[in-house]
This record gives sequence, C-alpha cells and structure tokens, in this order.
Amino acid sequence: MPLRVGIGYDVHRKAAHRRLILGGVSFDVPWGLEGHSDADVLSHAIGDALLGAASLGDLGRHFPPGDPRWKDASSLQLLSLIRAMVDGAGASVVNVDATVVAEEPQLSAQAREMCANVAHALRIDRSLVSIKATTHERLGALGRGEGIAAWAVALIETR
Repeated sequence: MPLRVGIGYDVHRKAAHRRLILGGVSFDVPWGLEGHSDADVLSHAIGDALLGAASLGDLGRHFPPGDPRWKDASSLQLLSLIRAMVDGAGASVVNVDATVVAEEPQLSAQAREMCANVAHALRIDRSLVSIKATTHERLGALGRGEGIAAWAVALIETR
C-alpha cells in the first residue's frame, strides 16, 4: 500500500517555572508543561503519528525520557530526526493534521507560526500542515486546566 496513516496522542501536566512551547512557539504564560524535553505536546503527537504511519514504534522508543541526550531538547529538532527516520523507511510525509486541547492560552493567533515551524522541521510545504485548537469545555483534568493534550494524524507515502 503506497499510503499509510498514523495517529498520535500526547498529554502533559502543567508545571511552574517552565516555558510553554507548542509547535516551537513560546507562549507568554507563567507556566509550561512537565517533560524531559521541552514538553512540546503538539510536536510529540505529530512525531508519534509519523512514527506510527511508518511502523517505527513511538517517541519514547527513539527518545527515551531517561536519556540525558534529550533533556530539554527542542521537539522541533526531534521532528526533524523523525522525518529522517521516515525517509530511511522509504516513505515521505504527505500531510499532518493536529488538534491541541487546552483551556488556555488562546492559540489561534499563533497557529500559522506553529504550522510554519512544523512544516520547516518536516521539510514540507506549509500548506500540508494543519493545526487547530479546542477546549475541553471545562470537563475533566484538561477542562480544569491541569494540562494540555494534542491529537495528530499523519499521512505518508511509501516509495
């Protein structure tokens, strides 16, 4: 089959004294997300979707949280490495679609920049990346603002 789909999901708890980074964009809020790398939940979900589409496992397999090489690493850098893995598996990225679930901050003003950052890391045209945001309607832990989650779908084409 020349086309393959992968689904990615990630969630991170809020943490004081960290920067909030989503899609490589730093947000001006007094908190960030817990994580070994920069905790960019959006980039992590996209990375997992791409790895899944290529049957390459998951983010934790390639970038284990206990490995000091990935401490505070840029998740856009990880996406670039994942793109190379997808290439090495004989495939290319067709497109990526992602949704961030967060009560705050508002993300719409930065959506274009996030798309551009992800597209650059994946070496694809900006028009092939879609990033949306929604809230959890104040339901559950995400709705109480205890963290941020992201879902992503990636389509790859095998050669």
